[in-house]
Amino acid sequence: MNMLNIAEFSPPQRQASDLCYETDLKAVLDPILTDLLDQTKAAGWDRRKAAYAIMVLAAQKFLQQDVKMDNSGLTDWQRAVSPGTH
Repeated sequence: MNMLNIAEFSPPQRQASDLCYETDLKAVLDPILTDLLDQTKAAGWDRRKAAYAIMVLAAQKFLQQDVKMDNSGLTDWQRAVSPGTH
């Protein structure tokens, strides 16, 4: 199996607050995701389902990283959707 080489990623040239930061990041990620989708298709997986799985996994990673817990053990999201539980 081919593994992606993280060392080949170019570092950001702008601050995260710069309006072009996301455009630059997309340019870095696009060929990597294209290669990943090509590899999944070559292995016999459905390309659309692979793209969807990548979106789901990315969202899960985002939520896992950004969810904060307070002393009650509830996340910000849980408090927002269940205000009566705290």
